[in-house]
Amino acid sequence: MKLLFVLLIITYNLFASISISTNKLLDSPWESGETLLTFLDKYGISQQIYFELSETDKELCAEITAETSFQRLLDESGRLTHVLIPISEEMQIHVYNLDANNYKLDIIPIEFREFEETLVIPVSTSPYQDILTNTGNKALANELIRAYNKSMNFRKLQQGDLIAIKYKHKIRMGTFFGTPHIDVAMVETRKKPNYIFKNDLDGRYYDSKGQSLTSFFLKTPLQYKRISSPFNLKRLHPILKTYRPHFGVDYAAPTGRRINSSADGKVVFVGTKGGYGKTIEIQHSNGYKTLYAHLNGFAKGIRSGKSVKQGDLIGYVGSTGASTGPHLHFGVYLHGRAIDPIKVINSSRRELPANEKKVFLAKAKILTQEIENAITLQPKYSKIETFELVSNL
Repeated sequence: MKLLFVLLIITYNLFASISISTNKLLDSPWESGETLLTFLDKYGISQQIYFELSETDKELCAEITAETSFQRLLDESGRLTHVLIPISEEMQIHVYNLDANNYKLDIIPIEFREFEETLVIPVSTSPYQDILTNTGNKALANELIRAYNKSMNFRKLQQGDLIAIKYKHKIRMGTFFGTPHIDVAMVETRKKPNYIFKNDLDGRYYDSKGQSLTSFFLKTPLQYKRISSPFNLKRLHPILKTYRPHFGVDYAAPTGRRINSSADGKVVFVGTKGGYGKTIEIQHSNGYKTLYAHLNGFAKGIRSGKSVKQGDLIGYVGSTGASTGPHLHFGVYLHGRAIDPIKVINSSRRELPANEKKVFLAKAKILTQEIENAITLQPKYSKIETFELVSNL
């Protein structure tokens, strides 16, 4: 663990001090259709570093998604010396040069700063544009619109109406990273406050009465024997003392067992995906996507672009890719971030149960008061912010 920490600090400092180095730092999006193997080939790095990985690590390497911003460090001759590729908001692939053409691949925690802010902005154009103009945070502007999820008509806003948000956002390599966590938001419509609150137990947004703003409902995709591996963003190996997350739920089931779509949506990927083997991805409403991996085969007619209904047959349980036995790896993503499928399945409801609702309403009352205080003290654009160095180790 101590060695890993030293490695992370060295790597972070190396990237951070690049401006006074002769090396070259490149920050660019991961190309669509690119795989880790093709990336290694591009830089003349032996694919053996991938094939020597454990089955778990090969599966994690399949989590790289198109448009993910990653960093490459090149020496004077243009040779790749380091690369950091995020595979979630918590973990990243680190490929680095040991000596000559000898490279190593590790999966390590992401080091980030956590930025916390409470802001109040008067509407001048639109909530999206006003947030972007005042903060430069495109992800925050997008998240506010998504959070309200058509529960209000933003066109009814007038100049002078207020937007107030209390949120947290990660900062990686000097830029905002991942999805901001909005604790509470308030948007006025003709001086009437419209509050929403995030419930940390299920990751969904609710109004001030505890009513869900999300209409997305998910069902278990198959009949299974048991859950062989649960979702865990930061699973620590008890012996090796290294983090090996699991971005989904593994359902143990016999080869050939029918797999159904968990919700209405459109198929966006059918094929082989690295350590996931034969895989299907389905895009759903409200930014949700589901992934079905290690399949033995696909149902007839399943292809990219096809619309499916909840319960439609899409494939069959198998053990393709980096798999030690027949099972379905089931992943759920919200705006590109892996979330716990079990929580989403169990929270498919319009209203919180009584015991959760009591806790939620008590917290909502406190957050409402915080927003009211911020508006009273600073009615114009304001920021109350704190920085905290957060270590994932």
